[in-house]
Amino acid sequence: MFNSLKKFDSKLCEQRRYKKTLKFLKASLNENSKIFDLGIPNKLSSLLKENTYQVDNTEGEDLDTSTLKSNLKSYDAITAFEILEHLINPYNILNQIKCKKLFATVPLKLWFNKSYRNMSDERDQHYHEFEDWQFDWLLKKSGWKIIRKEKWRNPSIIPGFRPILRSFYKRYYAIEAEKIN
Repeated sequence: MFNSLKKFDSKLCEQRRYKKTLKFLKASLNENSKIFDLGIPNKLSSLLKENTYQVDNTEGEDLDTSTLKSNLKSYDAITAFEILEHLINPYNILNQIKCKKLFATVPLKLWFNKSYRNMSDERDQHYHEFEDWQFDWLLKKSGWKIIRKEKWRNPSIIPGFRPILRSFYKRYYAIEAEKIN
């Protein structure tokens, strides 16, 4: 029973996070905008398509070592929703993006939670979890000016000490930024 509650809780938290991400995006990006999403097609990119955005994704290449398509200038925005924490060096990808707008979310580092690690899949783990000032600095150093930012909690219904703390501490950080160089 506890495992089914955990699965339900995980889906509920994911749905809430996706709704907040979509609301953040919709606040300043017109419907039908053309988006290049860093990361393979997923539930969130499908939700963006359902909300009339035109979304293209990366093809699973290693973003630490690959270069992006050169035609990214034709997109209205680049999105990086919970992908940058998986990279060893997110500076490289952020610096090479040649598009005017960036929307990104990252998990915030919390004192009571270690970075996520999956021993069976090295690509499914967090190399970074940021403090807000660290992510702001990374964006500035890679040529971005933050226009808008927002943090949110994602409380859990699972009983326990950490789930209770998640009700009080903001876990996710969203930014909208413009390229300045």
